[in-house]
Amino acid sequence: MTELILADLLYMTGLGMSMVFLSLQSRLSRRTTALIFAGTGLVLMALQIILTHAFGVDLVVRRYSLIVHLPSFLVAFLLSRYRGWRMLYQFLSAVLFCFFIQHIGGIVFYASRQRAWVLWTVLLILTPVSLWLLHRYLCPLVSRVLDELQRGWALICMSLIGYGLIVLYVFPGYVGIDWITTVIKPMFSLLMVGFYCVLILLFTSVRREAEAHSHTQLMELSLSALQSRMEAVRTVEEAVRIERHDLRHRFRAIAKLVAQGKNQEALAFIGAAQTQLEERKPSHWCRPPVLDAVLSSYFDQAKAQGIQVEARIALPDPLPVDEGELAMVLANALENAIHACQPLPPGERQISCKVIARPSLMIEIKNPVAGKVEFDSQGLPAVTGGGHGLGTRSMAAFCQKHGFLCHFEAKDGWFRLRLLQ
Repeated sequence: MTELILADLLYMTGLGMSMVFLSLQSRLSRRTTALIFAGTGLVLMALQIILTHAFGVDLVVRRYSLIVHLPSFLVAFLLSRYRGWRMLYQFLSAVLFCFFIQHIGGIVFYASRQRAWVLWTVLLILTPVSLWLLHRYLCPLVSRVLDELQRGWALICMSLIGYGLIVLYVFPGYVGIDWITTVIKPMFSLLMVGFYCVLILLFTSVRREAEAHSHTQLMELSLSALQSRMEAVRTVEEAVRIERHDLRHRFRAIAKLVAQGKNQEALAFIGAAQTQLEERKPSHWCRPPVLDAVLSSYFDQAKAQGIQVEARIALPDPLPVDEGELAMVLANALENAIHACQPLPPGERQISCKVIARPSLMIEIKNPVAGKVEFDSQGLPAVTGGGHGLGTRSMAAFCQKHGFLCHFEAKDGWFRLRLLQ
């Protein structure tokens, strides 16, 4: 029985490390994170084998939290993008799932009169199903909710901690060995799974509310940009109507100059009229109407505040992502750039916006900044009261959703945002 319990502990260690890896929002690349977790898991397994041969499997079971949970938590803490209760929630969720799988296997093991092959069959069936559900549904849902849900994480974590203490220390036996432990521990696990199902409903509600809010913002942005575009078009139409009315007077003046032999003056007069018409021609930045309206709206805002705008826009057709979502990203980035330029002297205000479609879609927006830009633990500009950095989390969520690389940089007095597909 000692070998079976040890094998089960080793299996749960590997499973637990895999679940924490899937749940964790790491600061490093997925490959580096996977290598670190794999190495940590192997070290912890080796430690359990050594302690079992030296002191017996009972000590490993009683001190499992200190031997496995604590080191793996520290590794996850060092790698996680989040801190505090949110990070602890991600770790405790993996612990809960491991306990639940272990308890189901223990019940079947006990019911089969402790046949080892039955236990391993159940574990080998539950493991891929659990990992698939975690990777396919739960992790994407939680990753969206972590930034949206601002309160309640401490209460959720305290509930999970209380469950862990009961399972590990109030009833320290091993499920599948004796009858009392085999009944009581799975009961608490079922209660916690029910509690977790309620959490999933809460997370789903929060995600839908966030999506609805984002959709409302997008509609407001699109409407505002299109209204601004319509006003600009109306202004140009009125100017063209006036120019058309004055056209006959211009023809008379040109005819008079030609009749007097003043050809150079006539050409200069025609050139001035053409320049005046060109200046009143509305600017078109791209073919998609919402994006064109958003770019025109924010570029006009920048120019109205004395900000020099340099723009080169080459968007692919068709767009690789939703037009409205991309418009929201550009609106947030340009709004931040405008806010950052406002404290600068008029001669130093400028925004550069470049969008290229080959070999892949890349967006770069840069602007000078006054002072130092601070970055948080996730590499995002720290949000200040009404200043630079607003909307960056929305951009980061867009990049995570569509597989873009997002990079913020402040160097030599310039702030740069780069998005690369």
